[in-house]
This record gives sequence, C-alpha cells and structure tokens, in this order.
Amino acid sequence: MVTLLQDRQVPPRDGSVPATVRIGGRELQPTPVFDTYWRFASVRQALYEARLAGRIQPWTDDPILAGHRFTNCYRAADRVSQAVISDVIYQGPQEWEEVFFRTLLFKIFNKESTWELLSREVGEVSWETYDYGAYDRVLSAAFARGERLYSAAYIVPPPQLGEERKHRNHLRLLEMMMTSGAPERVVGAATMRQAYEVLLGYPALGPFLAYQFTIDLNYAPHLAFSEMDFVVPGPGARDGIRKCFGPAADGIEADAIRYMADSQQEHFTRLGLPFAGLKGRRRARPYLAEVARALHARGWTTADTPSAVQHPEDDECVAALVLDTPDAPAPALVWSERHGWRTATSRRHPLGRGAAWPQSGDGIRHLATGTTPAPADLVTALDSTH
Repeated sequence: MVTLLQDRQVPPRDGSVPATVRIGGRELQPTPVFDTYWRFASVRQALYEARLAGRIQPWTDDPILAGHRFTNCYRAADRVSQAVISDVIYQGPQEWEEVFFRTLLFKIFNKESTWELLSREVGEVSWETYDYGAYDRVLSAAFARGERLYSAAYIVPPPQLGEERKHRNHLRLLEMMMTSGAPERVVGAATMRQAYEVLLGYPALGPFLAYQFTIDLNYAPHLAFSEMDFVVPGPGARDGIRKCFGPAADGIEADAIRYMADSQQEHFTRLGLPFAGLKGRRRARPYLAEVARALHARGWTTADTPSAVQHPEDDECVAALVLDTPDAPAPALVWSERHGWRTATSRRHPLGRGAAWPQSGDGIRHLATGTTPAPADLVTALDSTH
C-alpha cells in the first residue's frame, strides 16, 4: 500500500529544499511546496501502477488521495487521452485528413459519451461522409433530452459563426478548419510550435485549447513532434509554478516546466523517492526509427518516417507502420513492447477494434523472435511472407 503523502519521504541526501535554482535567467527560491510536488508525483504514479497491476484496494491510506480525483502524472495515461488514442485516432481510416477530423471532433466535446452517440447514430465518423445536418440532428436531439454534450474538464468557448447553439458553431468551426487547409498545414509544420500556431489562428481557439489540440493530434502516427520541444502553460500549471517558486517565476512558466522535466530524476533521487515513469517510450523511438529506415530501404514505404509511440492500452507502448507501396508484403505492421511485431490486415484500421493483440491467422502473422528483433531480421521475416 502507498503510504501517507507526508510520510513518503526518506531522509534526503542533502537534507533540504534547494536554497535557489536558476531558471530562465533568474535565481528562484523554491518554497516548501516544491518538495511536496515531487512527493505527490511519486505517490500518484504509485497509485497508477497499483491500479494497472490489479492490486486490491485501498491503494493508499492518504485521505486526500483516497477521497479525491487527480490526473495521472502523464497526460497520455489519463482515461480521456486513452480514449482519443485507442477509440478515435487508431480506429477508422488512417489518412491524415480523417485522423485530424476525428481527433478534433472528439476533443471539441472532450466527452466519450458524445463520441459514442455520434458513432452510433451516424455510423463511422468520417470527413468523407460528413453531413452537417445529420450531425446537428443527433446532437440537438441529445441536447433536447437534457444530455450533457461537453466535458466539464475545461471550458471550450463557442466561436461566433452564425449559429444559435454552441455545438452548431463548433461543427461550423471544424468545417472551416477542414476546408481551409488546416490538416495539411499542421502535418506540414516543421515544429510543434508551427503546428500550434496553425490551430491558434482559428476562432475561439486560444493558447490553451490550441496547445491541447496540438498534443492530441501529436498522438497520431503522422506527427512525431517531441513534447519537450514546446509548451504552453495552462492556468493550473501557472498556479502550481507560483506555489513552487513564488511570484518571481511569473512570466517564465515555460522555462520552469522545462527545468522540472529536465531535473526530475535529480530531485527524486535527492528525496529518495521512487518514480518509474511510463514504460519504454524513450527506448522505443530510436528502435522504431531504425525499423522505419530498413522498411523504406527495402522499398515497402514511400517515406522513412517512424510511427509515433503510443499507449492505446494503459501504458503499453504500441506503434503502427503503414506499408504503402504496391510490393509491400502486408498493409501495415504493428509493434507492441509486450508482444513484438505482427502484420495487420488493414491500412485504415491497423490496430483493430479494441487494440487487443490478435492470434495468428486470417492475414495476421507474428514476425521474427523477441520484442525488438534487429530491423534486418524483421525484413527477412517479412520477405518470407511473399
């Protein structure tokens, strides 16, 4: 069982909160909340791991953690992010325009029940078959029944695009984005900041929402921006940074976030706190890049860009690579850090419904041995399927 938050600390190696830290060219004095932040992160991650391991509750005897909801330490591990990844991004046609449309339609409402309602009533959610009237009828009927269409997680202001209802204006906004080249400009952006600025240019998408939507789109395999490249601190982050460093940190919140990310291991070690992090993501990226280059060199892909590493099932790393040339031995490949490589039967739905790992047969073949075979061995295994 996870211990009380205030009891989580073991005797620190250097005995105290750092007197000062240098961030963004300023000398800041961490408050007592600074070390509380690291203790909280350690305990919160331990609770997440206890749930994943299927341990019997209670997972903690801390009354605050036991009685209140908190986000996970990693955004991608939160329930709604998992729904975006597994039920929206990787389910449906994998053309970028379609992934962009589905992702932003989900995130505008940010509510799983609204997505499920649309999927049930209009069929496959797709820009190719999108009809404003059909989508509006479904949403308006739900609104008339008193159903909540939007999540309360954060405010999504409506754009003023001539419609009476909030959801209608949001549908018009999505139409505007799709018909004005937003998908092409986002996927063509050289940096995450440039992609963010594309979204920021649309009505009612202020800095916070534009950044959140950029992060969600970055879960798709078509984008490969590092989340360490660029950050837009939201209201909660700004408030937390002020609690950790006082008002002297005002205006350099992005630098403070970079410092916290870069120095986290130092402070976990200083306080003697365990923190395992998410499994495998950093190790997976260079390996998948090598595989992507090998597949491209063999002539099975038109580009050597690796898939982004995702977590469609809790924190397991999963990636899909589409083989898009006529001579490719399979429509796509799927990799799991737990299972290794397999072929997929569809370029549009490479992971398959529910993202469960399928048995061999019906076009599915498990490839090579081990979870990270050498790229050359993977190519050899695929060659044998011809």
